[in-house]
Amino acid sequence: MRIGWALIFLAVCSLAPPAFADPLTAAQRAEVVQIIRQALTQDPSILRDAIVAMQADDARRQSQATQATTAPGKIALISPEDPVAGNPHGDVTVVEFYDLRCPYCRGMEPEVTQFLQQDHGVRLVYKDLPILGPPSVLGARALLAAQKQGAYAQLRTALMRDPPDFTLQSIHLDSQKLGLNWDRLQHDMDDPSVQQRLDNNVNLASAMGIEGTPTFVVGQTIISGADLDNVQKAVAAMRSEAGDERKPLVSVQSVAAPSGKS
Repeated sequence: MRIGWALIFLAVCSLAPPAFADPLTAAQRAEVVQIIRQALTQDPSILRDAIVAMQADDARRQSQATQATTAPGKIALISPEDPVAGNPHGDVTVVEFYDLRCPYCRGMEPEVTQFLQQDHGVRLVYKDLPILGPPSVLGARALLAAQKQGAYAQLRTALMRDPPDFTLQSIHLDSQKLGLNWDRLQHDMDDPSVQQRLDNNVNLASAMGIEGTPTFVVGQTIISGADLDNVQKAVAAMRSEAGDERKPLVSVQSVAAPSGKS
């Protein structure tokens, strides 16, 4: 441990309310703040090291959450009913938690499409995670209903290009263009099983410590944010680790998740 880092550690500890001692005086606090400022001025890498350590700890916690979630008897990361893009029989599985209205999800859509076109060994599993309000829930319900007509991908493409404040009218228009049965789509949107799937996704994301979209999962690696470079690196790492004897990366056995509200 560097001397500078040790000083910061002691200083921060001093700032916390002590359990068995009197609080610091105003003068003592000012002295501690001065120590921190001097340490950062003399060695700015202290802050960088702290950030790196925090990121590593977050990654470790998320990895542990993934392992705990996908362990036998727990909620499965992948269900057989999940929508799939890319190669359904790919050697590497990438799971994407996304919200139709998320600007980052929308922004990286062309990159993901190109990635799948270039790497024919990737299976991309979609996890609809409608966390950005009622229009997100409406759009996600429409997608899962469209899946029953074999049109998940087509409607998803249309909604990703539409303005994000989805309404029944806008979804109706898209469904007409795609030749979907609107009456059936509306009926399936209200099917309790559709809402249950969305609830399962929300519960799964919560159990894994996923707090935003897009979030990608490759094996035991969780990648938060629109960072396709790290997704590609994780895919390459999975292939490197698997070698010639490649095995399924995640369980595909569906385990019922606890019900909840999205």
